[in-house]
Amino acid sequence: MHRKEQKKITIAIDGPAASGKSTTAKLVAQKLGYLHIDTGAMYRALTLKAIEKKLDLSDKEKIVSLAQTSTIRLEGGNPTAKVFFDDADITDKIRTPQVSRSVSTVSSYQGVREVMVREQQRIAAQGGVVLEGRDIGTVVLPLAELKIFMFASVQERVKRRRKDLALCGIEAEDQELIREIEARDQKDSTRDISPLLKAADAIELDTSNLTIEEQVDFIAALAKKIIHKKEAVV
Repeated sequence: MHRKEQKKITIAIDGPAASGKSTTAKLVAQKLGYLHIDTGAMYRALTLKAIEKKLDLSDKEKIVSLAQTSTIRLEGGNPTAKVFFDDADITDKIRTPQVSRSVSTVSSYQGVREVMVREQQRIAAQGGVVLEGRDIGTVVLPLAELKIFMFASVQERVKRRRKDLALCGIEAEDQELIREIEARDQKDSTRDISPLLKAADAIELDTSNLTIEEQVDFIAALAKKIIHKKEAVV
């Protein structure tokens, strides 16, 4: 007797910078046996290459052209998914403060987002994916079966950002990180194209006082309920 194949759903996780999206989404995907797509890493990859090529980041046409003529892909890795730009592994380069300060500008261009969203939707079409970013539930996967909007206090986000930078050998002052995070929030939530918004049917998750394990268990439990409901429908 063949075991019935488990139904697969799509999970959209949105939220501001350093709210815990990437780590939580990756671990939720691992727990469910799903594919994790860090959409922010795709925009960071493009931003890094634009900086390395010394392009004027305010030159929309050149930035969009770079996106249209390049290949950005993600591969599963342990502990972090690897990011490739035209087959070059740039995983260790995309989290620098310079990229963090610039990525909102690059990701605000409609032509850039069209390229990225098209690829993200292609990957997600088969189901069994966890996508995280800032416009997943509203633009990329508006029909996702489970939508989560994660957020945390600025103080907690600063602590997490400092830890991430330390892993890359970069030191940063708290006040500098506060300014960076608040500026990023402002840019992301007020841009004309795909701003950071909570989808109307998204479930809010305040991660300020939660451990990673608690965040993962919360989302995985919701996902399993939805999966079981779908399997019960014959």
